[in-house]
Amino acid sequence: MPEIRVPPEHAGERLDVVLGEHAGSRSAAQRLIDEGRVTVDGVRRPKRHKVAAGEIVAWEPPPEPEPVDPADVPYDVVYEDEHLLVVDKPAGVVVHPARGHETGTLAQALAGRTAGGEPGRAGIVHRLDRDTSGLLVVARSEDAHRRLKAMLERREITREYLALVLGRPPARTGTIDAPIGRDRRVRTRMSTDTDEPREARTHFAIERAYPEATLLRVTLETGRTHQIRVHLQAIGHPVAGDPEYGGAGAFGLERQFLHAARLAFEHPFTGATVDVTSPLPDDLRRVLETL
Repeated sequence: MPEIRVPPEHAGERLDVVLGEHAGSRSAAQRLIDEGRVTVDGVRRPKRHKVAAGEIVAWEPPPEPEPVDPADVPYDVVYEDEHLLVVDKPAGVVVHPARGHETGTLAQALAGRTAGGEPGRAGIVHRLDRDTSGLLVVARSEDAHRRLKAMLERREITREYLALVLGRPPARTGTIDAPIGRDRRVRTRMSTDTDEPREARTHFAIERAYPEATLLRVTLETGRTHQIRVHLQAIGHPVAGDPEYGGAGAFGLERQFLHAARLAFEHPFTGATVDVTSPLPDDLRRVLETL
């Protein structure tokens, strides 16, 4: 179990910042902390904990992923070149290994075709929740991963989703601008009621209105965990079928009605436009037919 002793020059810094220098990145350090793999002098501390000189920070690295037969993980490649892939992921597939989902992931199925980023997550630029279907871009080299990550941070990658929500928003278009972080009371959930707020903005437009629900086209400006689901719940219109954020069981859905329907960006090497769409999966399409 690797460990470090906090040097005097880092006294007073956040735990995730100090650990990030040794765990690959600050985001990797935050995941280790959130998964309960990090202690400070033998005690688990939150990522905002301010370390003191001489404290021992120890961490348990995530387990090495087991080999996966790509044939066991369903997905479609809808765009491919020497630099990147755009993958269409069905609901039920986990993007990369995490506690409780160490194997059978998309990242493992793509191993050997992708590269860049953290071990076990090679090539993954952004993620989708397990039960959200649709498109994501994956890098095939360290350079491509670095460029795509930078584009994502500069908000140069368009990510559009289709979401069926309960009720009807009061305006045809809108922007939800509300910071998101871990919920104060339920640490496995994300929320606008948080002690760890991070900037988050979501844009929406009504695609089609139904008597009891509304199909929205949603565009992400930022990319926080569960952002669309949290933001739509916050305005009183949770995603239909969402078991965590207020839409459980609606219209007979067994998962949230959320689909990453479009990805568009300038190719990071050629400058050509990459604009890919994904049709609604059958389970979501059938719900609209019944409505």
